[in-house]
Amino acid sequence: MQGRLFAVSDCSVVFARERFFSYEARMKDVTFYWMPECSTCQKAKGWLERRGVKLAVMRDIKEDPLSRKEVEDLARMVGGPAELFSKRAVKYREMKLGEREVPTAEMLDLMTGEYTFLKRPILVVGNKATAGFFEKSFEIFLNAYYYEPIQYREPQRPA
Repeated sequence: MQGRLFAVSDCSVVFARERFFSYEARMKDVTFYWMPECSTCQKAKGWLERRGVKLAVMRDIKEDPLSRKEVEDLARMVGGPAELFSKRAVKYREMKLGEREVPTAEMLDLMTGEYTFLKRPILVVGNKATAGFFEKSFEIFLNAYYYEPIQYREPQRPA
């Protein structure tokens, strides 16, 4: 018999196969690095909220800039500095960075010194992260890292 969606709550999704059996997927804490005035960040936040994703930490990268170590850690989590580095920043064009190859060390310096060089928003679950908002990439990321493996759970039977 194939399972069907039974109920959705604040912290779990429950699937029922039969009257006395269910499966439950628990969710993990999420850190969200963003800028509240950024329309892409606002869209991502709304998308996450509509899916019941609880944002444990929301950090405004403009008001609370990242340290060099934090930038390095995030770069490692997303797959390297190039994956975290935004080429859409106005300063990117002003500095004519598109006319040359930007070395990794310089990317890290620029992202540490100026928040606009960070691709945003940044979504972190555990030691994994994704930067920039695309619905499909967020969906894939959440399925891979946010939802814990489904565990069999025997429901409580009435006494």
